[in-house]
Amino acid sequence: MPAPSGPYPIGTTELHLVDKNRKDPWGSGSARAVMASVWYPALPIGPTAPYAPAKVAAPLADELTTFLGLPAGAVDYAGTATHARSGAPALGRHPVEFPGGRVAPVTVTQDALKKAMGVRVADTRFLLDSLDRLAGGRNPDADHRPLPKGLDRALDLRRTGMFGYSAGGFAAAETMLVDRRIDAGVNFDGTMQFGFPEGELSESAKRGLDRPFLLFGAQGHSHKPQPGSPLNDPSWTSFWQHQRGWKLDLGIPNGTHGSFADYQFSVPAIAEEFGVPPEKVTELLGTVDPAGGVRAQRAYLGAYFGQFLRGVPQPILRHGSPRYPEVEFTR
Repeated sequence: MPAPSGPYPIGTTELHLVDKNRKDPWGSGSARAVMASVWYPALPIGPTAPYAPAKVAAPLADELTTFLGLPAGAVDYAGTATHARSGAPALGRHPVEFPGGRVAPVTVTQDALKKAMGVRVADTRFLLDSLDRLAGGRNPDADHRPLPKGLDRALDLRRTGMFGYSAGGFAAAETMLVDRRIDAGVNFDGTMQFGFPEGELSESAKRGLDRPFLLFGAQGHSHKPQPGSPLNDPSWTSFWQHQRGWKLDLGIPNGTHGSFADYQFSVPAIAEEFGVPPEKVTELLGTVDPAGGVRAQRAYLGAYFGQFLRGVPQPILRHGSPRYPEVEFTR
C-alpha cells in the first residue's frame, strides 16, 4: 500500500457505537449500531492493522476479482497489512480523521436511496456525538473496550471536516446541511440526487451550503451542464448555483468513478500479478496514471483542509500546480 505522506506514524482502533434512541432501520428490532474506524497520529508501537477485517475482506476482494475475471479467493485483503498500528498510543493534539464503516444491503430504488442517505446522515451525527463524549474523557464504545492511551486528548473537535467518495460525498453535503459542527466538506465523484443520471434532487443540491465545499469529479462529472452526456449530473449544476460558501470544482478528465477508490493502488498490482487485460483496468480506472491520481488527490485534499480547518492559505486551490497534471479546474 502507498505509505502515508504525512510526518506522523498512524494508529487505528475501532468503536462499536450503539444509538439507543434509534431502532435499526432495516428491521432487526435492535438499536442502531455503527462500527467506526478511527485513525490518529500515534507512536509506532504494536502490530500493523489489516486492510479489512476477515469477515469483510473476502466479499470485498471477491467483488473486485469477479470484475477482473479472476477466481474467488485470488486476493487476500485480510492478509494485506496497512501502515497503521492497532491500538497504538496517541501522540496528542493533531489533525484526526474519523471515517465510519458500515455494510448493509440496500435495494437501489429512489425511496431506498432516500432512506439510506437519511440513515447515513443520522449515523454521522451520532458519531459526532460519540466523539464529543470521547473528547470529554468518556468511553463511547458499547462494549467498554479500552481505548488507545491518549486518544481523548488527540481530538480537536472545534475543527471538523468531512469527505467521502460516491454516496459518502453526497452524505457529507447532506450532513453539513443539518449539522453545523462540520466546518468544510468534500464530495469525491458522488451524485447529490436520488438516482443517476436521472433522479430527484437532494436538499443540499437545491439549497447549497454556507460553508466551504469542494466538488472533485472524473470524466466530465462537473457542475457544467452537458446536455445529452451520460455523465451530466444536474445535482452538481444545481448545487453550484445555490452554494453560498466557498466552492471549487476540480476534475480528473482521464479518470473514472473508480479513480477515487482504493482500486487505484490495488488494481494495477493485481493486474500485473495475474495478467489482467489492460482494457479491464482502463474500464475501471480510466487512462489516468493511478499513482499520479493518488498523489494529486492527497495534495488537494490536504491543501483544502489545511486552508479551511487550519487557516493556512493554499495557492494550489487558486490556480493548480504543474506537479499534478492529472487535475483540471472546472471554471
